[in-house]
Formats: sequence, structure tokens, C-alpha cells
Amino acid sequence: MTPGLWRNLGDRAAVWPGRDWPLGATWSAEATNFAVHAPQATAVWVCLLDDEGGEVRHALTEQSLGVWHGAVPGVEAGTRYGYRVDGPWEPAQGRRFNPQKLLLDPYARAVSGALTPGPAVHAHEPGRRTQRPSRLDSLGHVPVGVVVADDDFDWGEDRPLRHRWRDTVVYEMHVKGMTALHDRVPEHLRGTYAGLATPAVVDYLRDLGVTAVELLPIHQFVSEPALTERGLTNYWGYNSLAFFAPHAAYSSAGDRGQQVTEFKHLVRTLHAAGIEVLLDVVYNHTAEAGPDGPSLSFRGLDDRGTYHRSYLRSQGEAFVDSYWDVTGCGNTVNADTPAMLRLILDSLRYWVTEMHVDGFRFDLASALTRVDHEIALDSRLITAIGQDPVLRHVKLVAEPWDASMDGYRVGEFPPPWVEWNDQYRDQVRDFWRGASHGIRDVATRLAGSSDLYADDGRSPYASVNFVTAHDGFTVRDLVSYEHKHNEANGEHNRDGTDNNRSCHHGVEGETDDEAVRALRRRQAANLMATLCLSNGVPMLTMGDERGRTQRGNNNAYCQDNEVSWVDWRPDDAWLDVYEVTRAALRLRREHPALRQRHFFEGRPTMVGGPKDLAWLHPSGREMSEENWHDHTLATVGMFVSGAPLRAPGPRGEQQVDASFVLWFHGGTEPVDVLLPENDWVHSGEVVLSTDPALAEGTPVRMGERLTLGPRTVAVLREQRQG
Repeated sequence: MTPGLWRNLGDRAAVWPGRDWPLGATWSAEATNFAVHAPQATAVWVCLLDDEGGEVRHALTEQSLGVWHGAVPGVEAGTRYGYRVDGPWEPAQGRRFNPQKLLLDPYARAVSGALTPGPAVHAHEPGRRTQRPSRLDSLGHVPVGVVVADDDFDWGEDRPLRHRWRDTVVYEMHVKGMTALHDRVPEHLRGTYAGLATPAVVDYLRDLGVTAVELLPIHQFVSEPALTERGLTNYWGYNSLAFFAPHAAYSSAGDRGQQVTEFKHLVRTLHAAGIEVLLDVVYNHTAEAGPDGPSLSFRGLDDRGTYHRSYLRSQGEAFVDSYWDVTGCGNTVNADTPAMLRLILDSLRYWVTEMHVDGFRFDLASALTRVDHEIALDSRLITAIGQDPVLRHVKLVAEPWDASMDGYRVGEFPPPWVEWNDQYRDQVRDFWRGASHGIRDVATRLAGSSDLYADDGRSPYASVNFVTAHDGFTVRDLVSYEHKHNEANGEHNRDGTDNNRSCHHGVEGETDDEAVRALRRRQAANLMATLCLSNGVPMLTMGDERGRTQRGNNNAYCQDNEVSWVDWRPDDAWLDVYEVTRAALRLRREHPALRQRHFFEGRPTMVGGPKDLAWLHPSGREMSEENWHDHTLATVGMFVSGAPLRAPGPRGEQQVDASFVLWFHGGTEPVDVLLPENDWVHSGEVVLSTDPALAEGTPVRMGERLTLGPRTVAVLREQRQG
């Protein structure tokens, strides 16, 4: 039947008008409503697919405010579907409509199938992208959406945990890599959401002291064709395509909606253990890459309204259409357009309200703030998130840079955002490898980076501290390699950073030299203890606490194998580093003096009392201005007073804790430090030490000297009178 033209009285339309909201496929027993944003299209079909490769097309005859919609009766939950869209072929104007391409619904709640690279997935003919549209059908070569019904998931008593930032310990984790080799996870669950929910993993995280996991991207993603051609895959997942769908390959139960239920089970299980779930989200670009990339979803629906352009112009008969790329991935999502702003906000709210996640880490967040081409930290997206009654109360973490020079904005994101602090990473690495030229910079990082965050009223927890992340060396490799070894990536070792700030301590890579091995483990323990005891929010990277190695690969994004997975065998694990990490996190958890809400002020918290923070020279005196500029100084003591804390408790009560002296000695020779006599602390004990000669429980008295071995973290806690 021609749309809008009846043949006979009494006819019934095969597709009902439906409604233009919500976007995506909304199932009911009577009919499923389909709604998709394609404002410049001239025709849209929803295509229902069967398991034999067959396709039934239904024209969507209704269009409201740029949204094509219709309700198709009798669609079963689990049905696979996609869209075909017709319209002008004007690439220079950002219009790439081609009905030969089956397009994934941007609002699909689940995705089935994989991307098979080849000519069929491109909207243009190979080598002639601006002249002719492709006539090849992409059905069978591209992932498609799945109609998902309400699964009536039993959340029970699950509620947002809302741990305070100052009480939070983040563990950056890959869903597959955490359990792919875990012998205590049932084999059929390894590498899946269900595998993460097993007691072997949950108990491990809780025992370590983790309060939040940050999952590397779990929005449905695909591998770049260039990787596939090299026989590799995108392991990290920073190539998102569907921002509402849990990645199907991480499901043990199936890809027809089962992945949604399985992910919910993971969240509920972690919440029951007191562990929040944060998602690493990649809204800054999509898997469609640059103009020569595949047409999988957005490009065929609303290319012009999705991606930033650098310019649009005509040169004779040849069109020039240049995407503006500050992500390094071929395109940059324009989050300032109404459609993409809506999609990002709808996606975020969906994951909070329907999937119960607790927050997000925004990959290349600066790219999302772009208005035209300029950074605007008061952009529509930032403003909308800050005002949204759902989103403003979840954890929001910015990676405060993008791939451009002007995108680096550490210390500038507005509340309630917190930020990855790469200055912490760099200066702590430099201190422990002996390249810091004094202790001034590292002391600022230990105390919470007030130089970055105090000026706009934020607290120390605005700094998410880390010494490693998924991108770069692991802690073990940081102390074992001085150069990247990325040959396995197939890019002739040109990929990955050369600015590793690492030290191999005598020989490049693994060695049988016991002295070198012992020093490396000690340095790894120093890095982990420093991270866990610094003011701010510590973020650990999966496996660092037990010596995971990537064999010198500092860009293992395409290594979906033992290079990236956690090796759970005890044979080569650095379990002594694990014990130091666990002990440091326990101290942090048990003592509010070590995770304070406010910045230290260097003055008493009570009349006649000690300073809240005093920096100690090894000689026992407080640091002088001259000492702060001494480039040879490699030792500093950090006195933290707990009697009382500056901040009151929840009912205004005074909070009293033990006082601590934390010594950080980065020198290569032993050093004697004097514990100064004072009116407030007279004796104590060693409660953490990376020096084997300085045992935990060793008593100390003020006025006496204490010997710290080379490269040592030592934490002294006062003995309080009972």
C-alpha cells in the first residue's frame, strides 16, 4: 500500500502510527514501537530479521520532529532488527543516505552479531566515496539490534550505595581480562559478566579493600577493520557503537537480550558486597571512524547532526568533506547538537535508572565540551548533567583532555566532576625513579593537589590519583622496562607513548638476577603504598597489586590474550606487593586522618594543638623554604595529626583519630631520620614498611633516630593512651 493512500474501505495499516518517544524499540505484547531520529531522510524502513537470514521490511510512515516512528504488531521479544534509510546522497553536505545499508538503532538495548569488514559495510563505493553510493547490501555483515522486553528483573533491596568520594577506592578492570584465566571461576563463565559476579572475584575485591570497580567500556563495540586485517581485535573496547547495549561478547547466556539480565545480576551482586559499579564511557567518538569508515548507524541516519566538521566546501567536481577529529579515532561526536545531547543524556540516565550503575568515567571528556571547535566547560552537556536530578548525584569522572593541544584541562572541570590527575601519575613516577629533583612536586601530590583543585572550592577527592591505567605500562612493567615493546601490535613499535617515566633497575625486561628482582618488587610496593596513602581518590589498575605484566607492551589495546589478562597462578605473582597494597588500603579505610575531606592548612585544628600537616626534614625539623628547593633531597616525612580532625562528624561531633608520620625515601642509600620531640606524640609503632629490615610492629619513640633502607615507604602510627 502506498503510504497515505488507502486502496479500500476497511483496510488496516500493517504498521500502526505509534509514537515518537521513547526512541528505540519499545516492546509490548500487542505491538512494538520503533522510533528513530533521521531528520533529513526521505524514507525509513524497520527491518525484522529471522535466523535464516530473511528480512521483512516495514515502512515507517510517520515523522514527528525529525523522528520516524511506527508500531509493528506481533513482534516477539528477542527479534533482531535494523533500519534502512533513504535520502539525498550529498556527502559534502553531511548526507550519506543509502538504503542498501542495514543500520543499527542507536537506542538498541541489546545487539546481536558481529562486524565483518569489507566493501559491503561502506556507504560509498571503494575509492569513490564522494561520487557514488555503494550498491552492496550490508545485511549479514553488520551487527543489528534486538527487541528487548521488560525482564522483570528482581533487584530486591538494591539501592545506590553512594559511597562518599573520600571513602572510595577505585579498581579499573576489564570484564574479560579479570577472569579469562581464573581457575576458581567456572570455565564457561570466564571472561563474562557472570564470571565477575562469582565469589572468587567479589571476595578478592572486597578483601583487597576496593569500594568501586571501573569497568573498561562495556557499551557494544566493534573492532576497527585495520585491526581485523592484522588478525587482531579491539580488546579495550574504546570503539563504541551502541550506547545502551551491554557488550554481547561478555555474556555467558546469549545475545538476544540475555546480556542485559546478566549485567544487572553483576551489578546487584557487587552492590551486595558494598562495591559500586562505574562505567568507562566513550561518547566522544563512534566506531564509524572517518569519512572512509563503515556506515553502521549514525552515519546513515544523521551524519551531519552527529559529527563535528572542520569544513565543507566544493573543489570543482570533487567534494571535500573533512571530519574534525580531536579524538584520534577519525571522528568527534558533536555533543552540542540537540539529537546527540539527548542521546548521551538518555544513555546515562538509562544506565543509572535501569541498570543501577553508580557513575561514569568519561573518556576524552574535553572533546565532549566542544562548542563549534572551542572548549566550553559550561557547554550544554556539562550544564545539563549538572542540573539533571538523576545524573548530578552519581559519580562523574572526567579524563580532562582530548587528542588536541588545547584539550588539556586538568584542574578545570566544574563541580560535581572529579578528574583523572595525570600530574599525580607523572610526579610520583619521577620521585620513585629518582628523577624528581627534590620533593616539592611530589609533596603537593601526596597532600591532594591543592594547586589544581583548591582555587575553585573543590576538595582533595576531586583528584583521582593513579600511577598506571589501562593505557601504558603496568606497575610491574614500570619498574622492569625503560622502553616500550609493542611489536605484537603490528605497528612496528610506533604506537604507544615514549614518555613512560619508568626505570628497569639494571636490565631491560625480565631477569633471573635476584637483586634486581627484589628491588623491582620493592619499588612496585612503594608505588602502590604511595598511591593508597595519598590524599585524594586512589585508582588501582587491575592486577597491579599482584605484579601483572604486559611484557613491556604499553599499548595493549589489541592484545586479547595472556598479555592483557590477569594471571592468577601464584608462581610468578608478586604477592608481597599485594600484601603491602592491602595493608595500605586497610589503614586508609580504618583511619579518617588518612582520607580527609578538606585540604590540609598547615595550622592547628584546635587551640594549642599540633598542625594538621607538617612536613619533616630527615634531620627532624620542619621543612624550610631552602629545603623545598633542594634538588638533591629525596626524603620527606609527612606528619598528619588526628587529634582532632578539622572536619566534624555527621552530627557535628569532633572526630579524633591517631596521628601518623609517613616517610617517603626515594634515595638509593639508607638514611637516618630523626623523629622530633614534641608535645603531642611521644611514641608509636611501624604499621607499614616496604623495607624488609624495618618490620611492622617495630616500636618508635620521639627524639630517636630511625634508619630507612634505600627506597622505602614507612608509616608510623602513634600509640594512643587508652
